[in-house]
Amino acid sequence: MDPALAALTDAPFTYPEVGATRTGDLPAGVHVARRRAVVGRGDAAFDRAVAAVLDWAPQRHAGLRVRASGPAGTEGAVVLMTAGLPPLGLRIPCRVVWTCTEGDRQGYAYGTLPGHPESGEESFVVSRDGEDVVFEMVAFSRLATRAARLGGPVSRVLQSIALTRYTAAVRKAARG
Repeated sequence: MDPALAALTDAPFTYPEVGATRTGDLPAGVHVARRRAVVGRGDAAFDRAVAAVLDWAPQRHAGLRVRASGPAGTEGAVVLMTAGLPPLGLRIPCRVVWTCTEGDRQGYAYGTLPGHPESGEESFVVSRDGEDVVFEMVAFSRLATRAARLGGPVSRVLQSIALTRYTAAVRKAARG
């Protein structure tokens, strides 16, 4: 395994509410972002959307470089995303907290690890609503680093842009 990923395997999460995106019981006093979009229709669109989500396609489409110890559908998989140009790029380490890989609702959530500019969790779920294929994201976070806190509103704008790009990636995949 990549040494950078191996070093994160047992790193502690940077927030106490691990798994909260699964239950929907989000903590008070955090920034919450939600997105829900119909991305396609039918079985084939559902299968393509799920495959994209579980292969880190939304993150790659958002312009992040992704190194992962496994697919997103593997609980405990570590992912180290990088934004910007190496070696000065922003490191974004996370670990998969929960997965759901069967039935009409599939996806996962990852939680932040030390070094991430935010502290919290983000879920990526594809589900069916009749014939419609729906992609949903729920994120809660606190700004964790001095740079993120100084960037304040800019950090939130960047998160919103990322969520829009994630949705576009899943929509593109669903449509084939």
